[in-house]
Amino acid sequence: MSSPEHSPFVWQGRVDVEETGPSNRWHQHVRPFADDSRGGVALLGFAVDEGVRRNGGRPGAAEGPYMLRKALSGLPVMGEPAVWDAGDVACTGDQLEAAQDALAQRVAQAIAQGCVPLVLGGGHEVAWGTFQGVVRARPQIQRVLVVNFDAHFDLRKAARGNSGTPFRQMQEWCASHGIPFDYRVFGISRFANTQALFDRADALGVHYVLDDALQSEAGVLQAQAALVHDMAQCDAVYLTVDLDVLPAGVAPGVSAPAALGMPLALVERLVDTVLASRKLVAADIAELNPAFDRDGLTAKVAARLVARMARGCV
Repeated sequence: MSSPEHSPFVWQGRVDVEETGPSNRWHQHVRPFADDSRGGVALLGFAVDEGVRRNGGRPGAAEGPYMLRKALSGLPVMGEPAVWDAGDVACTGDQLEAAQDALAQRVAQAIAQGCVPLVLGGGHEVAWGTFQGVVRARPQIQRVLVVNFDAHFDLRKAARGNSGTPFRQMQEWCASHGIPFDYRVFGISRFANTQALFDRADALGVHYVLDDALQSEAGVLQAQAALVHDMAQCDAVYLTVDLDVLPAGVAPGVSAPAALGMPLALVERLVDTVLASRKLVAADIAELNPAFDRDGLTAKVAARLVARMARGCV
C-alpha cells in the first residue's frame, strides 16, 4: 500500500459518462482547501499513530487518512455541501505534541473560514489536537460538549500524552480555564477499562453509557434522550468517533477490536441526533488501521460515517 506521507492525495475514480442523471462521485466533488474556501466541510488528515505507539497499541493508523480518502472517492454525491481537502498533518519522529499543535492550527483556520472540520485519523490522540483547534477558533464558547463514541474512556494518566489520554488532557485544560468539562461517551466496555478509569470518570462527572446497555431499543431511546438534553445545555458540540466502538466484525481494522461494541446503525442514529442539533463545530474519526483491515471494510464504514456527517452539515 502506498501513501506518500507528504504528497497530496489524488482524488480519482469511476466516472459514469453514459449516465443521463446526476452521477457525480466524491472524487469529482472535492476541491483543494484554500484561503478563499468558505462554508461546507474541510477534510483534514491526521496521519499519525505515535500516540498509539506510546500507549502500547498496534501501530498502523498513520495510514488511515489515505485509505479513508480512497474509500470516500467512489461514494456518490447525494446533497453534500462544498467539500474541501486541507491535506494531512504528519508526525516527525516522536514529536506528537508538535503534530497535535499543527492540527489545532488547521482546525482553527477551517472554522474561521466558516467550514466544519472533519478530521480523518490517525490514532485517537487526534482528539486533543481537534479540541485545541475548536477552543482556539471559538474562545468565547463557555460550554463545548464533547461527544465520544468509544469502547474506552481515554482518561489515562501518563507522563506523555498518547492515544489513551486526550480526554484527561481536555479536562485539565477546562479546569485551568475555569470552564465545565462536558464529556459524554457512548459504548464504554467494562472489559476494556480498569476500575481506576471508571472511578476517574465518576470523579470527573463524565456521563457514559455502557456497550451492553445499547443493545436494546429502550437503552437506545434513553441514551438519545440524554444526548438531546446535554446538547440543549451547550454552546457547541465536538464529535469524535473511535472506530473501535464498533463490533470487530464490522470494524476489524482498528488498534483494539471490540468483542461486543455498538451496532453501526445505532452509531449512525446518534450521529444524526448530533447533526440535528445544528451545534456541531468539528468532528473526527479515529483509529482506522488499514494494516489490520479486512477487504477495506473498516475504511468503508469510516467513509460512510464521514459522508453522513458531511451531508448533515448542509
